[in-house]
Amino acid sequence: MVISNQSESVDPRPHVVIVGGGFAGLSAAKALRKASVRITLVDRRNHHLFQPLLYQVATAALSGQDIATPIREVFRRQKNTTVLMSEAQGIKPEEQKVILPHRDLTYDYLILAAGADNFYYGNDEWERHAPGLKTLGDAVEIRRRILMAYEAAEAEHDPERRKDYLTFVIIGGGPTGVEMAGAMAEIARKTLTRDFRTFDPSQSRIILLEGGPRLLPTYPEELSESGRKQLETMGVEVRVDAMVSQIDGDGAVVRGERIPSRTVIWAAGVTSSPLTEQLGTKLDKQGRVHVTSKLTVPEHEDIFVVGDLAVIEHGDDLVPALAQSAMQEGKHAALNAARAARGRPLEDFHYKDKGQMATIGRSRAVAVIGKSRLSGFVAWILWSLVHLFYLVGFRNRIAVMLGWIFAYVAFRRNARVLLGDGEPTPRAAVSPALRRRTLTGRRSGPGVGKDRAAGQ
Repeated sequence: MVISNQSESVDPRPHVVIVGGGFAGLSAAKALRKASVRITLVDRRNHHLFQPLLYQVATAALSGQDIATPIREVFRRQKNTTVLMSEAQGIKPEEQKVILPHRDLTYDYLILAAGADNFYYGNDEWERHAPGLKTLGDAVEIRRRILMAYEAAEAEHDPERRKDYLTFVIIGGGPTGVEMAGAMAEIARKTLTRDFRTFDPSQSRIILLEGGPRLLPTYPEELSESGRKQLETMGVEVRVDAMVSQIDGDGAVVRGERIPSRTVIWAAGVTSSPLTEQLGTKLDKQGRVHVTSKLTVPEHEDIFVVGDLAVIEHGDDLVPALAQSAMQEGKHAALNAARAARGRPLEDFHYKDKGQMATIGRSRAVAVIGKSRLSGFVAWILWSLVHLFYLVGFRNRIAVMLGWIFAYVAFRRNARVLLGDGEPTPRAAVSPALRRRTLTGRRSGPGVGKDRAAGQ
C-alpha cells in the first residue's frame, strides 16, 4: 500500500526532493535553507559519512562516529527540510514521483545524488573475499579482518601458514588504495611492533596492485612516481600493470601468479546507482548521466543529476569525481532549482578546480593545487588541514584532530577493540546482503567516482 504525503497538498511551496545525503546532497539542501521551497532529503542511512577518512576507520586510527554525523542533526534548525531514512527504489519522471518502499514522493524538482557502489567487473563472488570501502560497515569489516589476521598469526605454529595471515593485498592504486597501503604499513612497522610474541609484525607483507601503468592515474606523473617511492620507502610492495583474474579465500591470482593471503581489500572499480537507468536518457558505460550545462537531464528539466552520477564537461576534459566537485554541483543544482521555482532562467555550471591530494602515511602525501606540485611533509600538513575543515560537525573535528595528534606522537591507534568472538559489531547488525543490492547485470565499469577526497 502506498501512503500519500498529506502535507504535499497543504504546503503550496515547490517541493524539492534530494536523493542522497553525501557531499552533493548535503550541499544542495544547505544551499536551499533560505529558499521558499520545502525540501525532503532521502537517504538509506541516518548519517552523512565523510568518506575521505573512511580508510582511517578501516585501519583503526579513528572510530566510525568520528567521521559520521546524523543527517537530522545537520538540519535540525533548517525548518524547510524534512529528512527521511529510506531508500529510493525507483523514479517515475513523467509522474514526477520518487518511489520509496511504503510511500511515493511527488516532487516539483528532483536532485539525484545517490552516489556510487563497489563494482567487481561482473565477478560478484569476489565481494565476500575482498570487501570494498564505501560504508561504515565496510570499514568495520575490513578492520576486523586486518586485526584478526594478526591474532591468527600469533596462534599459528606453521611458519608458511603464518605468512599467509601476514600478507595483505590491496587491489586498486587510486587514492583509496594508496592511503590504505600506507596506513597498513604503519600498523605493521610502528603500531604493533611490541604487541605480539611469536612473530615480528614488521615482517608483514603489504602488496598494492594497480591494473594500469602507474599509481594515482589522475595525478601528474611526477606525483604518481613520488607516491610510489614513498610507499616503497615504507615497505609496501607496489605492482603496476597487475590485473587480477581471481580472488578467493586463499588469496588472489595476478597475471597467472597466486599470491597467498587471508586478507584482500578491494579499492578498484565502482558503479553508479541503477536509478539513472529509469530517467530515460543517454548514459555512459558506467551508467552516468550526460547532463546539460545546467546539470539537468536533457529530457527532464525538473531533474538535476550531480556527484558520481553525472558526466559534466569541463573544457576539453570532464569534471572529476571528487568531493569538492560534488559539493559545487550540489549547490549549483539547488540554486538552479530555486531559480526555476521563481520562474527565472537556469544558469550554467562552472567548475572551480581546487586541486587534488592524497595522504600516504605519517608526514607523507602528494598534492596538486593549480600549477603547484607538492609532496612529503608540506603536502601532508595541507591534506590534514583541508580534511579537518571539511569535516561536518565541531565535535568530529576535535575528535579527529586529537586522534591524529595522539597517533603522531605515540604511534598508536585507538580503535583496535574487537567485540565478542572477533566480531566488531553486535549480531543484530545489518548483513552485507541487506545493505547492498546485487550489481549483476547493471551498467558498470571503472572510474565512476573513484575517490571522494575533501578539498579536491
